[in-house]
Amino acid sequence: MMVLNIKKIGKTITYLFVSILLISCSTDISTYKNKAPVFDIKQYFNGEMIAWGMIQDYSSKVTRRFCVELSANWQQEQGTLAETFYFDDGEISYRTWNLIKQGAGKYSGTAEDVVGVASGQQSGFAFQWQYTLSVPIDDTVYQFEMDDWMYQIDQYRVFNRTSMSKLGIKVAEITLFFDKGQQQKQCQTPTS
Repeated sequence: MMVLNIKKIGKTITYLFVSILLISCSTDISTYKNKAPVFDIKQYFNGEMIAWGMIQDYSSKVTRRFCVELSANWQQEQGTLAETFYFDDGEISYRTWNLIKQGAGKYSGTAEDVVGVASGQQSGFAFQWQYTLSVPIDDTVYQFEMDDWMYQIDQYRVFNRTSMSKLGIKVAEITLFFDKGQQQKQCQTPTS
């Protein structure tokens, strides 16, 4: 009986150690330093555009899909990015980012559902954006660590992958596709 408990404890410690190792092995933004095109956040996120996305849980199962309308403008080094999310289950939610360019590809930002200040860094065609997001689930508000990675493909298209974690454990992944060249600038309301 005692041997069985020691084996369980050993497996648990091994699992935690491997999880911590995997979490600590993230890509360094400078890896993309000399990769074109140079992702100019102020230029790309300016004006009206649309994006599509999905949320996958820890097992990679798609749990929600959505469309988002974005409207952005900049006054020198300060920008506003208003987002309207239309989820496939009928929910509509809003977020307005107040962004500040701090020089050398560095940005900070605040939003109504973000705890504290978000920070971001651009390098080459990539942009990493990190923040803590408050998410209401039933009658409780939970805080999740968000690690956004955006990659500019060309002048019109950007892919975004976001890891959503709680206590260092990834609980979901969000994928978005932005298309600034798309003629359609509004999400179509689902018909059923």
